[in-house]
Amino acid sequence: MTCAASAAVATVGLAVSPAAAAPATTTTTTQAEPGGACTAADLGTRHPFIKTSEVTPTITHFKGWYVTAGSTGTQSVNTSVQTTISVSVGLTGNVEGSFTVETLGKVGASLGLNVQVNYTSTSSTSTSVTWNFRNPGYYGLYKGTKKVTGTYGSLNCNRVQQNDGSWALKWIEGADAGSYTTYTTLEEGAVRCEDKVPANSIMHKAQDLLDCGSATATAKHPAGPVPSAKAAKARHEAEKAAKAEKSVKATRSPAPATRAALNCQSAVYKIDVPGKPLNWSAPLLANDGIRLRESTIFSAHLDNWRLCNVTERNGVIEASLWNWGNGGCATIPANIANREQAYLTTATCGEDDLQRFYIYRDVPGSSKIGVQNKYTGSMMGHDRYADGELIRQYSSGRQDGTGTYTLTRV
Repeated sequence: MTCAASAAVATVGLAVSPAAAAPATTTTTTQAEPGGACTAADLGTRHPFIKTSEVTPTITHFKGWYVTAGSTGTQSVNTSVQTTISVSVGLTGNVEGSFTVETLGKVGASLGLNVQVNYTSTSSTSTSVTWNFRNPGYYGLYKGTKKVTGTYGSLNCNRVQQNDGSWALKWIEGADAGSYTTYTTLEEGAVRCEDKVPANSIMHKAQDLLDCGSATATAKHPAGPVPSAKAAKARHEAEKAAKAEKSVKATRSPAPATRAALNCQSAVYKIDVPGKPLNWSAPLLANDGIRLRESTIFSAHLDNWRLCNVTERNGVIEASLWNWGNGGCATIPANIANREQAYLTTATCGEDDLQRFYIYRDVPGSSKIGVQNKYTGSMMGHDRYADGELIRQYSSGRQDGTGTYTLTRV
């Protein structure tokens, strides 16, 4: 592994004249708002904000049913699956950790709807609807919900230069963004073609599947099920869309391509716990993780890091973290990347977003930082301050400030 200093990226290093520095406190803010003030303790945290939302009445189960004069009264009708809605947030589709729950909570609050905030899905098997049929006619029995989809962004704390040239810590729109899907409480019922129902309602959606203007809807039938061509077409389209989405997710995390060399800055850093002796130390064994250790004469450069392939966008550094001691790059293991509190380790450097990190910085003069994984969007932190404690990912970061580190030049 060769690491060469790069003049092109040297301008995004952390060395800035202390004369420009402003004091930074370590008390966390209570509410994250775009452009609002944050503190150094917030560098290792993030919060979601909702960019877009769309609410669509969706039928999950349906059955066309004909009731004759002799078959009125209460009946239980087995409905067929039209579509399955699964709650998901982000690339992995998982709803795990505080960030995803906070995201869905903000969706519900912004729309005034009671939405699902934990992983769940509507039934993927046929279920029955019990209904008291008072009049003969052609009915659509249904179960349905309001499907809520949209996009979110994340707010991260970072230094911002103000109009007078001074610096301040503010909540900015971070690089991480994604989409979400959730749904409201399920409802069930029965509807006929002649019923007057509210537009854009779940019941209206079910009535549409009756295909009321068709010959099937207007013909007389024996009591029992009536096939709906419109419902069958909608079910087929939903199945195709679900398969396409599954295929896209399956190809989003290919095996990383290795690279012969990195374009690294010449500076070497320790990633410290502010004001304390423990810092990030890379593992000697492949199946171990990056842990908090105290630097000694036996550290063998496992506590030394370089920023490589560095870019900067809107004041936020993106870099690979190359370890001098074992020659690997910091990464979240791919097989556990979707888990809250997955540990950080090192691996052969490759073209892989799991090995890329955003670095959020304190005001000039301070070397405090927050570290975010590009692929998972999670912030790096530790559960407790102790020798040997693993560095892990936390979807919203560590709200007690233990996700704020110091990038100390060696």
